[in-house]
Amino acid sequence: MTTDIEELEFFVQPYQFEPSARRVHFNNDSSENDSSSSSDASESEGQLHDVTYWCTCGNCQQMQVPRDRKCCNDCLQCVEKMGQHSCICQHDGFVANCLNPHVLEVSFYEYIEQQGPVGDDEPIHEIYRYIAYRRFTRWIWHVLGKKKRKVIPSCVVNKIRETFPSSSGTYTGFKYPDDY
Repeated sequence: MTTDIEELEFFVQPYQFEPSARRVHFNNDSSENDSSSSSDASESEGQLHDVTYWCTCGNCQQMQVPRDRKCCNDCLQCVEKMGQHSCICQHDGFVANCLNPHVLEVSFYEYIEQQGPVGDDEPIHEIYRYIAYRRFTRWIWHVLGKKKRKVIPSCVVNKIRETFPSSSGTYTGFKYPDDY
């Protein structure tokens, strides 16, 4: 009986497929206004900007917070909707539901009816961006329930931010209900 166990020890090789660590560099836009040597360093740092270890759709961008680094191909519900597309952002349903300002305008009126009015100083792009995140969540996960949130894939977040940019250039990112 001990010979069977000894034979098995030759076949079991734990930790043999451990992923290798990769260094991730963030591109700091504030360094562009410095001297040319620092802008050269910024360009080389941007070339090292690598999201390939977590992005498989090819459209994700680096996110500042590790929990926001999620690809649409890592989301089962997204993959089910994608069909033949390699990224959920290529789906006609995403474009129609989350990027169309006319659809978002109607959803905005519904949001006001349910949640109450928003401030007059609130930029329309920020409101549409927020509504687009809500519509994507509803489209993919249907009804989550109060205080139940999901991390939206990076490619989706960046496509919505590209379509409805912040006037200040800053974004909040994902927050759990307890983060408020």
